[in-house]
Amino acid sequence: MKEFPIEDALCGKENGVWVKYSTQKYIQIVNNISYGLLQLGIKKGDCVATITANRPEWNFLDMAIMQIGAIHVAIYPTISESDYDYILHHANVKLIFVSGWELLRKITNIISNIPELNDRVYTFRNLLGYRHLNELIEVGRSNPSPQYLQEIKDSITPDDVVSLVYTSGTTGNPKGVMLTHENFLTNIRGVLPIIPTEKNNRILSYLPLCHVYERMLNYAFQSLGLPIYYTESIAKIQQDMADLRPDIFTTVPRLLEKVYDKILAQGNKLTGIKKKIFFWANDVALNYEFNANKAYQRRLKIARKLVLNKWHEALGGNFKVIVSGGAAIQPRISRIFWAMGVPILEGYGTTESAPVIAVSDFFKGGLEFGAAGHVLPGTRVRIADDGEILTKGKHVMKGYYNAPDLTAEAIDEDGWLHTGDLGKLTPGGRLKITGRKKEMFKTAFGKYVVPTIIENKFAEDPLIDNILVVGENKKFAAALIVPNFTDLRSWCHHHEIEYTTNEEMIHHPDVVKKFKKIVDQYNKFFGDTEKVKSFSLVGYEWSIQTGELTPTLKLKRNVLIKKYEEQIEKLFA
Repeated sequence: MKEFPIEDALCGKENGVWVKYSTQKYIQIVNNISYGLLQLGIKKGDCVATITANRPEWNFLDMAIMQIGAIHVAIYPTISESDYDYILHHANVKLIFVSGWELLRKITNIISNIPELNDRVYTFRNLLGYRHLNELIEVGRSNPSPQYLQEIKDSITPDDVVSLVYTSGTTGNPKGVMLTHENFLTNIRGVLPIIPTEKNNRILSYLPLCHVYERMLNYAFQSLGLPIYYTESIAKIQQDMADLRPDIFTTVPRLLEKVYDKILAQGNKLTGIKKKIFFWANDVALNYEFNANKAYQRRLKIARKLVLNKWHEALGGNFKVIVSGGAAIQPRISRIFWAMGVPILEGYGTTESAPVIAVSDFFKGGLEFGAAGHVLPGTRVRIADDGEILTKGKHVMKGYYNAPDLTAEAIDEDGWLHTGDLGKLTPGGRLKITGRKKEMFKTAFGKYVVPTIIENKFAEDPLIDNILVVGENKKFAAALIVPNFTDLRSWCHHHEIEYTTNEEMIHHPDVVKKFKKIVDQYNKFFGDTEKVKSFSLVGYEWSIQTGELTPTLKLKRNVLIKKYEEQIEKLFA
């Protein structure tokens, strides 16, 4: 960071106003926090936890914890109280930082039962009875120990654990993934040559920094001296894009789908020739190819001039690249963004691999719709007989914390990490993800079904917001469907369908008939075993807050199956 002195190294919003920290201020705060942590008796190997949304303070603490050899336990602010309880006990946390009162309320009872954390809770707000982060910074400022800090830094080895990252734990207690300095550095070195960056490119960040994908890229961008801006919430992203005009954005496919849904919703409001031109341009975009013929290039040029450039402009108009990870992206979404002049790079990885295993790139032959891209240099991949993706290299975790049995299940005797994901290598050598091994189910007839493939296809319809495909030990596949209520309300208005609540709307015969038509339309893409032969509509949106989605907007499959147990059984009655 000393090589890239900038005034907006880290930026977050407070009361709607951007607060910027220069590189110099960043380093100063980090060192003072490190001195303060040492004064509190935090030693190399101790676990220090943070529970907060993205903000500069997260980076201050992360670097301060890291450079004294302690272990950063970065905990999602959206998990259950039982998970907080398990993690804080399991990691033997010595000190905890919480952003504000809303999160403190979730852990107050837990902390009261952990004597080691009495009076060892710091916040970023002035809350009665709790210490403020600024107090720790002041302790460090008053008691600097640069020589001792340097001695600790010199003693840190690449194999030392830098972070415990607890997985979501949808099937039992969360597992603490031990990631080392070597793990992160291997990944950073692998992705840096792939992501196109220039000096002073702005980064817009919203994915949780607890998520290894966002965290690793955050480190990579910092190493290049690029300014990072943290958006306040998902709801504010589009406004921040327009205001900041960022160059680079990291995201998950679900958000890009929602952006595209909003674009289509605007198109549906148009009439006459404007509407025809809008959807003509949309059709051109959906057929985007990297090596298209001259006739297509001419159509694309016109489509961009008339429509697609306006879509890009609504997103700030300045994107050099969007990096998508966390789940497979629908090829149609990639095509749309490439057509509007926004390159999409798709990556694949796991928490246990720190995280990237493969990523698409701008080099010759590096891009293929529907594939994650080539395996990173220094990373080995092979496909097991059952289709599971295995990987080996310096990017693979040290193991699961205090769980040698689970570690042995994940990493075999030859050092291969069993990812739990299903995939294949394309003729061009790119890794293509086909599903999740644990999510695959067997029907009553012994046929295997990969639900994510079906779900991703059905989710292409603008009226479908989310879908869960089920059918374990049943005679056929069935689905719970969450409508896109914004578009469905417009559809109901257009068809003069009256209702007072979502529940009333989704049970209206014409609405059910419409979704039956949609299901029949998408069933044509699948064989008999994969066809959705029964479905039920759900009356509210699934979200992180209501517990159905992970922090990266993926389905919590086991949670949903348990929550809708009765409704699912009726699908097979």
